[in-house]
Amino acid sequence: MSKSSTKKTIFIVDDEESIRTVLSIMLTQEDYNVECYASPTEALKKITKSFPDIIISDISMPEMNGIEFLSKVKNINQTTGFIVLTAYGSTESAVEAMKLGANDYLTKPFKIDEVKISVQSVLNSIKLSEENRELRSALEQKFSFDNIIGNTKEMHEIFDLIKRVSQTNSNVLIYGESGTGKEMIAQAIHRNSSFSTKPFVTINCAAIPETLFESELFGHTKGSFTGATSDKKGFFLEADGGTLFLDEVGEIPISIQAKLLRAIQQKSFRPLGASKDVNVNIRLICATNKQLEEEVKKGTFREDLFYRINVIQIKLPPLRERKEDIKSLADHFLTKYTLSMGKNIKTISQEALGLLMNYSFPGNIRELENIIERAVALEAKNSIFPESLPSKIYSLSTKSTSSEVHEVSASKEQPLFNLEKGVEDFEKQHILNALKRTNGVKKKAAKILGISFRSLRYRIDKYGIEDPNPNEDEG
Repeated sequence: MSKSSTKKTIFIVDDEESIRTVLSIMLTQEDYNVECYASPTEALKKITKSFPDIIISDISMPEMNGIEFLSKVKNINQTTGFIVLTAYGSTESAVEAMKLGANDYLTKPFKIDEVKISVQSVLNSIKLSEENRELRSALEQKFSFDNIIGNTKEMHEIFDLIKRVSQTNSNVLIYGESGTGKEMIAQAIHRNSSFSTKPFVTINCAAIPETLFESELFGHTKGSFTGATSDKKGFFLEADGGTLFLDEVGEIPISIQAKLLRAIQQKSFRPLGASKDVNVNIRLICATNKQLEEEVKKGTFREDLFYRINVIQIKLPPLRERKEDIKSLADHFLTKYTLSMGKNIKTISQEALGLLMNYSFPGNIRELENIIERAVALEAKNSIFPESLPSKIYSLSTKSTSSEVHEVSASKEQPLFNLEKGVEDFEKQHILNALKRTNGVKKKAAKILGISFRSLRYRIDKYGIEDPNPNEDEG
């Protein structure tokens, strides 16, 4: 039989010492790790700490029968193989065990070869099941986009494009404002491509000084310039076999662009100080927040390089153009940071969500993530309230109210009844009445109104109500 590089462990559970001895000797000779137990209870204590590959257990035992033992084992670990031993002519229990998840059964008295064949068959079955699980997992991960969240038509079109692009080796250029998730799109393409098992190497072109660009991209040999005290691999060689992601590609100095173009075309380059070229096989993905066509016209970006990297183009919309995704993204970041900070914040209040929906997000998704992280860090309750948002967003509530009033007064055709103004007046009057009834004690007023202390404080500020007790805290 073929031996695995790692020994398999087999537990023998039988109240008959002679059975345990025979099986232990035989299976040890077959190069298995063997542990023997006289009762299922003893075996279960060990199983909770470490799982055997296979358990061979008698069906009929005084303390606990094999069926009950099998059930307990499967509750602990579904993947452990299980072979039952049953008396000759008594196969009903064995059949029941098979229905409950046993892999095989042997009838006493058994032959040594039968045991060997059964054990090997169960191990093969376990291996096949593991491979199937891994395959299913790989298929589930394939074309999954992890943290890329989007329900708009534009985002679904981008997801579809990622699927199709991933199956090619073509160069990709991703356009998008800062913070729109260009690197995440590049990673999704890499994960779903034939390069997925190899490196994904990111270069922020805007962060590399011009004098170091060639060395960083292509590497150098020892002594090739002052300070080169050893050989250095460049990013191109580090990405060999995988994906090279050039972020902010529009920042690459014009002096380097010719060598970059040659490296992309020839899939080879020469490190600084080297005497021969190095061949590489990479998938190239570039990203920029610049309009490279305009850079070409200005002469700051080579036209031939632009056409070489712009084979397939993906344009990411800014967050202000996909507002339907703000709630989903905010909920995602809320879950992420409540877990990492150990908080118990479950929701974002409607008032806070409304302010987020009305904000333009110049920093896009990255800014939204930072806002939610900050809110989670500051919030002590189980919901995010407007007060935990940055002042530039929190102040939108009063600005939007005054701007709406101005728009109504400037309109030629005044509505008979301004519904929003009516609701605000109604709400304001109820707050004033509650504060009057509680002599200005906001905690009591909030309880009467059925809202939180912080929500009441927010509305007092929103409607410009004079706070009768400004020093009252939440405590």
